[in-house]
Formats: sequence, structure tokens, C-alpha cells
Amino acid sequence: MDKLIVHGGHKLSGSVNISGAKNASLPILAAALLTEEDVIIRRVPDVSDTNYMIQILSALGAEVERSSGTVRVNAKNITHEAPYELVRKMRASICVMGPLLARLGKARVSLPGGCVIGDRPVDLHLKGLKAIGTEIDMAGGNMDMTTPNGLHGAEVDLRGKNGPTVLGTDNLMMAAVLAKGTTIIESAAAEPEVVDLANFLISMGAKITGAGSSKIVIEGVEKLHGTEHTIIPDRIEAGTFMVAGAMAAGKEGITLHRVCKEHLVPVTEKLIEAGHHVKFNDAGSSVTIIPGKHPQGAKIVTAPHPGFPTDMQAQFSSLFAVTKGISVIKDTIFPQRFMHCAEMSRMGADIKVDNGTAVIEGVDKLSAAPVMASDLRASAALVLSALTAEGSTEINRLYHIDRGYEHIDEKLLTLGAQLERVRE
Repeated sequence: MDKLIVHGGHKLSGSVNISGAKNASLPILAAALLTEEDVIIRRVPDVSDTNYMIQILSALGAEVERSSGTVRVNAKNITHEAPYELVRKMRASICVMGPLLARLGKARVSLPGGCVIGDRPVDLHLKGLKAIGTEIDMAGGNMDMTTPNGLHGAEVDLRGKNGPTVLGTDNLMMAAVLAKGTTIIESAAAEPEVVDLANFLISMGAKITGAGSSKIVIEGVEKLHGTEHTIIPDRIEAGTFMVAGAMAAGKEGITLHRVCKEHLVPVTEKLIEAGHHVKFNDAGSSVTIIPGKHPQGAKIVTAPHPGFPTDMQAQFSSLFAVTKGISVIKDTIFPQRFMHCAEMSRMGADIKVDNGTAVIEGVDKLSAAPVMASDLRASAALVLSALTAEGSTEINRLYHIDRGYEHIDEKLLTLGAQLERVRE
């Protein structure tokens, strides 16, 4: 099992490229099952989650070729059963359900695994698929799904207790593109990754309007064709490196290329509010972050897009831990998602967590300690904290960060960080 040793106190400088979005790649790879023709997807990040999805596509019978960041999928001959040993490793594997039902009229998918950040039920996925004609039998940890009368358009409200469901919206949209009639998704997720999937499906011949809003309308078509598509930049990776710049960059700051300015508005606003400098180029595709001379605390409340993303609250916990004053972070989407705070406290952070809210009093500096990653974004927060801590921090369970950050250690080395990956 790999661990990361981070030697703190080295100023960051220079520039890096941001990878394609993991959370856009996964449903788009699954959507390649919707056609018999070749699909070419570019800028697919080399992370364990996309590798698992490619393994699932192969296990379903698709031909998959991967070269650097480009993946070619041909799903002419596929089966309907996704194997448990792969599905259990990643929650997003559930998004093969919609394409399999649309293409084959049946699917067998195990209840998924994934990181432990609170209850993430699949009930909204099943609600959406049932509404358009799916019958579901739960037995032995499997979801056996059939469409005895075919898929047909319907109006479905996907609002959950913590807001819209991104993967649920994806799943229903992928199933509905080949259904008879028109499907209307109310309370749809509006995240950029949902829009990227919609654009991919439209390039295959789907008829979709409203992606990026709370109401998506899908008019079913007979069949879809092959296409080529480039994945959008990963806004969470970009946000993570923006925080790294605010925490650890020198006077010149660091620059990130291949970003999308409009996807980074909530993160940009909070960094500026906290006293840091954020400057985009005219195209909005590169951004430079320079630490402020007099940073200050702030308050964050997570919310579905276009609000502040829950996937960025852990990283801002690291920033606020070394920012004078008191900061408050409330996570309304995953209230249990504060496991990084206990590990950061081992490094000297002053954080009190209660009922989905973290109150952080900034300290002058953190000190190195052995810490353990508990989920993907928590592990990123620990790396950020380690960059500024005195001494060498040992971060265990590195497989969590490898799920969603492409070569994060190599990118940080490029920026001047001192760290190494150690195999145990």
C-alpha cells in the first residue's frame, strides 16, 4: 500500500495543467454503451476510478483501448450483467444501469461501493428508472432490472433530502435518450459534469434541452451513433490546486492551465473573500493564485451547483486551519464529511465539529504527524496541510487520493513541493 511523505515549508511556484474531470469521465464512459459504433473520449484522467469504469466496460463485453488520455470504446457486443467484484469498488459504477436498460432492456448491477462519507442511497436512481418503465427486483445484493414494455417518457422529480442527485440525473438521462416519447426531469442536478454528459449524448444524436438548469427535457430517439468528445477540466482538482497556491505559493504565485473560469466561481469568490489574489486570463482557461498578505477567515455553506461544492470543503478546512481568525464550514450535503478534521487536529489544527458544522480557529502553523486518509477529498486536505506543516508528514491510505487526482505527487513536484511516494 502506498503512502506519501510530504516535507513541509517549501514554497510553490511555476505552473501545471489540470486534468479532465473524473466526475464527467465516469458517466460519459458508461454512455459509450448506448451505441454499437466507435466512441472516442479525450482527456480521460488516469485515476483508479476511471480505470475501474474501463474494467467494467470490458467485463460487459465492450472493446476498450486506452492510449494516454484517449479512450476508444466499441460496445457492439455487450452483456447486461456488471460483475460485483468491480462494481463494489466504486459507487459511480451504478451509472451503467441507464445505458444497459436503454440498449438491452435489462441490467443486473450489484449495489455499489465507494468512499465512506455518509449515506448516499440509490433510491432516487431507482425512482427515476421505475418512472420510465423499469421493473426492479432486489435479491442477494443485486438489482435485477427489466423493461417488459420498453422504456417510455415520463415526468420525474429527482429532488432528494440533500438536494438533486448528480449520478441519478445522469442515469435517467442516459436511459431516457432511447425511450419512446419525452422525459422531463424536474429538480435535475445542474453541475457542469451533467452538462458535459448531455453535450456528449447530443453529439451522439440525442435530443436534450435544459442541461445546466433544474429542468431537463429528453426526447427519445431510435438509436445513437459514434462520436468524439473531450472531457471538461476537473473543477475540483483546479480548486484544490488554487487552495494550494493560496496556502503555499511564493510571491509570484502558481498558475494553472486548462481550467474553466465559469466552473470555478464559488471557489474563486471564497479565496478572494479570504484575502487572496486570483487572476484569470482573458479566455478563462488559465488562472494565477497569489497568497494574500493579510488573509482572513470566512464562512462556507455547501450547496448544489452553482453553490459552493461539498467536494471543496475539506480543502478549505486546510486553508482556514492556518488563517488567522475564526472560520465556519457547514456541509448541508454530506454532514458527516469531516473525518479529515480529526487527522488535521493531530497536526495542531484547532477544529471543532458538531452536527455537520466545523468551527476553525486559525493557528500560526501546523506540525508534521502521521495521518490517515479516509476519503478522496479528505486525503487532498491532508496533503494541503502537509505542504505548510513543519517537518515531514506521512499520509497513509494513499489509494483514496489516487481515485480522483491524476498524478498529484508529480504535479506538486513540478511546482516545487518536496515529497515522495513510498511503497510499503
